[in-house]
Amino acid sequence: MLYHFHEMQHLALSPYRAWLNASRAVMKPLQHTPYGRSMTASLEVAERLTRRYGKPEFGIRHVKVNGKPVRIREEVADETQFCNLLHFKKEGVSGQPKVLLVAPLSGHYATLLRGTVEAMLPDHDLYITDWTDARDVPARAGTFHLDDYIELMTWYFQLLGADSHVMAVCQPSVPVLAAVALQSEDIAAGKPGVVPATMTLMGGPVDTRQSPTSVNQFAKDHDLNWFKSHSIHRVPAVYPGVGRRVYPGFLQLQGFLGMNIDRHMNAHVDHYWHLVKGDGDGAGQHRKFYDEYMSVMDLPAEYFLETIEAVFLTHALPKGELQYRGRTVNPAAIKDVALMTVEGELDDISGVGQTSAAHTICPDIPENKRGTIVQKGVGHYGIFNGRKWRGIIQPKIAEFMKTHGGSTSATENKSKKAKKSKP
Repeated sequence: MLYHFHEMQHLALSPYRAWLNASRAVMKPLQHTPYGRSMTASLEVAERLTRRYGKPEFGIRHVKVNGKPVRIREEVADETQFCNLLHFKKEGVSGQPKVLLVAPLSGHYATLLRGTVEAMLPDHDLYITDWTDARDVPARAGTFHLDDYIELMTWYFQLLGADSHVMAVCQPSVPVLAAVALQSEDIAAGKPGVVPATMTLMGGPVDTRQSPTSVNQFAKDHDLNWFKSHSIHRVPAVYPGVGRRVYPGFLQLQGFLGMNIDRHMNAHVDHYWHLVKGDGDGAGQHRKFYDEYMSVMDLPAEYFLETIEAVFLTHALPKGELQYRGRTVNPAAIKDVALMTVEGELDDISGVGQTSAAHTICPDIPENKRGTIVQKGVGHYGIFNGRKWRGIIQPKIAEFMKTHGGSTSATENKSKKAKKSKP
């Protein structure tokens, strides 16, 4: 019933939002007076706090390649009910290393990685997982489990080939590592399989026993039944996915905001003063950030609960107990894939050591195929967006991919022949 109450509340506020917008229009002639700026600022803040934020667009139309502007066209390279593989096609450019950027399926849309995409685009042929809001997936489409996520990753490896690279930001570090391990084991056994040349894991919960954060502690303090009873709700009739069991995006957003509520409250107060003072740059930055941050999506209930259990409660992957369709995932099978891990010194979601644990559970990767970054002065968001991402982290990742790109080993060459049916 919580989801239905949420929708009723949003509907009930519609007249208030209409009044706010009408009042802003009425105040427009006075917007250059002190009184007018104060009133319009108050009206905008109130309207932004009560609106519903839709799915944003990447909005990347051009990028410079070798100093020359190149047009970008978004293409859907592969389509499933729960995810589209989006390709940022550069007109007239070919031969760049292919990169699969796996966006987190944890509440926000893939556009949260817009800064990541912008930094990678000039030198890479970039693909990204564009997850579908579960409330928009009809119930007849079936369920989406953690196993389905892993299988989808192996399918994308097949599509892009063994000379590609994979980058997993946050939550997908676990299913991506699992997919690479399963494919590596298949190749070693002489079975068809494809693995990427490099695997970069960024701020991911590979082993949440390391440097546990408040997020990890919250999960530890609640059993799976608590999450089932408090976090899972059915999509109401106003959406295509009516009846589907989901973890609603608005609950996840409440969790995000609650972690740093003082900071978010201060940000909105600052936004008010930016508007009053006529600081267009400050106001624009606030709008840009919160237009993205407040845009959330629902997650399939089965995937959410299985992730909570495997990643945060039982620590199945680092303990060698993660199961994929009845098969144990063995990270030690990874030998020919270069591994880079990226962590933020101030990360309050995935603490330092949680991602680099991948090096421990993948002991047979040669030392010359490993890389680690623990970036000082950045939190979770800063490892894939912002100044230090663009100026320090991304160049190191690009160099790592360049150094270890291509497929030279016999198993990698053989893996190119692998063919699988689409999941």
